[in-house]
Amino acid sequence: MKKPLVLMLVVLAIATMVAIQGAVPAYGQAAPTIKDPAEYNAYVNASGQTNAAQKASALEAFLQTYPNSVMKQEALVQLMSAYQQAGDAAKMIDAANRVLAVNPNNVRALAVLTFYYRATTTPQNLDQNLAMVQKYAEQGEQALHNMTKPDGMTDADFTKFHNELSAIFEGGLGFVALQKKDNATAAKDFKEAISHESQPSIADVYPLAQADLQSNPMNPEGFWYAVKASQMAQGAGQQQILDYAKKKYIRYHGKDEGWDELVTQAKASTSITPPQGFTVTQYIPPSPAEQAADLVKKKDPKQMSFAEWELVLSSGNQQAADTVWNAIKDKAVKLGANVISSSASKVQLAGSDDDIEAKKADIELTMGKPLPAKLVPAPGTLMTFQGTVSSYTPNPFMMTMTDGILLDKNGNPVSTAAPSHPPAHRKPSQ
Repeated sequence: MKKPLVLMLVVLAIATMVAIQGAVPAYGQAAPTIKDPAEYNAYVNASGQTNAAQKASALEAFLQTYPNSVMKQEALVQLMSAYQQAGDAAKMIDAANRVLAVNPNNVRALAVLTFYYRATTTPQNLDQNLAMVQKYAEQGEQALHNMTKPDGMTDADFTKFHNELSAIFEGGLGFVALQKKDNATAAKDFKEAISHESQPSIADVYPLAQADLQSNPMNPEGFWYAVKASQMAQGAGQQQILDYAKKKYIRYHGKDEGWDELVTQAKASTSITPPQGFTVTQYIPPSPAEQAADLVKKKDPKQMSFAEWELVLSSGNQQAADTVWNAIKDKAVKLGANVISSSASKVQLAGSDDDIEAKKADIELTMGKPLPAKLVPAPGTLMTFQGTVSSYTPNPFMMTMTDGILLDKNGNPVSTAAPSHPPAHRKPSQ
């Protein structure tokens, strides 16, 4: 928990400073007045402390002495802030929950809890923390929507306050959606969060890139956001983000052409969002029928591999299939394939890489002569053989071969005849 806790404190120190600074009255009401001089002096003394630990101690003492003070909510908010500044996460969260016990709609406490549970999420507490993030973020958005500008706060400050907290809640909901693989919702929430941030955070920009690049169909804007996130990252993180995005780019575009130019353009831009009209051309591989036609044009069927025969014969391109089939039908060919199942007279084999990986037969070989038991190949082994191409079915693909002959590693027939023994000579009787 140490690393997530450090991360949480760093993020909170930056992202929630506006949310928890000062004693801003809630919901536009005027600050209540403390009538008891002793209570007033205790509050002023506690809230005026500059050392975070001492301020927290003084506020705790005030709250214990005056548990029903009209300033209880504001004292608890300041206590939450003091614990945050002192780096005491556990007490900060306790203070936030105490704030909500007084006012369930306190947006500053809801923001702190949203960020805390988001930043401390691990594989071990994933479900629990996601539920907490969603709960506090949804509650916070609703409370923020209903909030009116506090007395004494300028319009500009209120807009800034509102935007920063909106970003926290929207980013929290985007985080939940991303973990649940709802990439479309995650991308929408993260974009809203970024639009409200005065300085967009990598905590929202990089997940936005992930949401876009993991969507189906992929949103190429994610490449731009990934580059911008890399600029915000520290150390090795910069290259790791770029490597991740480049792999996605090659898979989407078909090659790395244009990647360096995209990186240069994004890094040079002052905008976190891609320019209007930004896109990356998606590579659409040729259909099997198109691949078959191209292969037949470029290569003699007798020079093709078994996998290439399979591609053409199962492609649906009848013209290409006829070209290959007429060239190999009734011909004796030598091949190597993985054994799927075997007997003395018949062997099921996988000849293409895909079928080898799937442990799926695509060749049925009938031996010319039954194999002796010791020569029957075991499943999973490589068998080199010669067979006469007899017939095939295109889907699922299966090529039938006959007159099978077992070959050695040099391509020579393996003898299957039983060893002969010279006649025994008996010693003549005396």
